[in-house]
Amino acid sequence: MQYTRLGRSGMRVSRLCLGTMNFGVDTEEREAHRILDAALDAGINFIDTANGYGGINSGLTEEIIGRWFRQGNGRRERTVLATKVYGRMNDPLDGPNAEAGLSAYKIRRHLEGSLRRLGTDHVELYQMHHIDRSVSWDEIWSALQLAQQQGKVGYLGSSNFAAWDLAVAQGEAKARGMVGLVSEQHKYNLLCRLPELEVLPACEALGIGLMVWAPLEAGLLGGNALRPDVGLRSVQQRERIERHRDQLMAFTKLCAEIGEKEDVIAMAWLLHQPAVTTPILGCRTLEQFERSLRALEVNLDAGIMARLDEIFPGPGGAAPKAYAW
Repeated sequence: MQYTRLGRSGMRVSRLCLGTMNFGVDTEEREAHRILDAALDAGINFIDTANGYGGINSGLTEEIIGRWFRQGNGRRERTVLATKVYGRMNDPLDGPNAEAGLSAYKIRRHLEGSLRRLGTDHVELYQMHHIDRSVSWDEIWSALQLAQQQGKVGYLGSSNFAAWDLAVAQGEAKARGMVGLVSEQHKYNLLCRLPELEVLPACEALGIGLMVWAPLEAGLLGGNALRPDVGLRSVQQRERIERHRDQLMAFTKLCAEIGEKEDVIAMAWLLHQPAVTTPILGCRTLEQFERSLRALEVNLDAGIMARLDEIFPGPGGAAPKAYAW
């Protein structure tokens, strides 16, 4: 396993992060625990979850991880644990504060809920799952700083922030003498390269590590999108496949030439991006997880990277050079 620092923090995390959004929804608990064990055995020390994961049973995914920790054998001690706050938790006791957001009330209450479900007294990384521009940074940073001072949170991160949100957040944190954000979790892949305009340059400039969600674009880059024998798909899924059919066919052809699976190349491409700290593996099965590890061993030379750019052209670089003189 390869390791790197998470942004400008001193904490080292594995180059692959295990995502757990499927646990309790598409992946039953026993299989989820097998995947978690395999991740630790492979040297992955970074596990990402969220308080809202679990489908209609918000919090279920954290509970599954908590029961895995309770099996002992150093599972909790060996894990860099990340969770999130923002969304609804379907808790009637939240009353009028049930709506998604980042109020100090919600941060305190939902952090306590996450710690209880996870069976731990702290998380290494606590992430704002989305921006909430209706709440002042005075309120947000005060609540998160208190959580850090209490030892319940080690580092702070964001998810789905625009580049200017990252800049404002860091400026407000610096004014309070805080380290601020050490990570941003963002959607980025061969079919979604818009973040190269603003978000990636902002992360690099501000010392924020980029964690990538949807590295396979919900399966489109996984190799099965063009297979007619795959089960029923929604109308929206079929439309997306048709929209990108030529690109996906060219991608499959290139992967065949290289002798690697599509999902492996898509993940390896992300690992070759300087701004990326870690792609998040959204595995549903142990088999999928084990195949994902191959991405660490694949080296894409300049020629292959250029061909991938031809198939999946990005925005042309960072703003404003990508669109202005």
